[in-house]
Amino acid sequence: MNLVGVISTAVLSLTLVAAAPAFAQEQHEQQEEQKAKPAQQEEKKAQPAKPAKQEEKAAQQQEKNTKQEEKSAQQQEKNTKQGEKNAQQQEKNTKQEEKSAQQQQQHTQQAQPEQQAQRAGGNGGGRIPADRFKANFGREHTFRVTQADYSNHRFQYGGYWFGFADPWPSNWLYTQDVFVVEIDGVYYLCNAMYPGVNITLSFTP
Repeated sequence: MNLVGVISTAVLSLTLVAAAPAFAQEQHEQQEEQKAKPAQQEEKKAQPAKPAKQEEKAAQQQEKNTKQEEKSAQQQEKNTKQGEKNAQQQEKNTKQEEKSAQQQQQHTQQAQPEQQAQRAGGNGGGRIPADRFKANFGREHTFRVTQADYSNHRFQYGGYWFGFADPWPSNWLYTQDVFVVEIDGVYYLCNAMYPGVNITLSFTP
């Protein structure tokens, strides 16, 4: 082997020895870079996941709100129906009360002629002659009825006997003056202290 060959071999060996660490360093950097790339990619992939979770949470909240609104609307509708039902029941009750009042009024109207007929019948079919009535009865001719008279269910005045067809009013006193009037052929005992409150009388001629 000549000198040039030896020198060339030595230079080549030194070059290889010098290049080996550089090559190894480069290889190591490439490996690290390759390892870093998937990590960066995963990081990049992981970043969009966060907004996705927020959107999902927002969607769930929106759905919850929607369900709450639907529930509120259903409750409102239920309340409205209940209010309508109550109004219908109230109207039904009002109509029933009106019907009962009408029936009561009809019954009263039907009973009035019968009562008048009975009272007229209680008068014995007779009447006090006009001249005698004017001379002894009316507002200007007052007298008093005792408790004993009421207990006996009759009293005598002006030459005639009268019976009590109605109860004695609680606010009338036996010490107060009373008088007899005739209205539509029926005789009534009246008290000037309580106008409008009369006792129906039966009459015996």
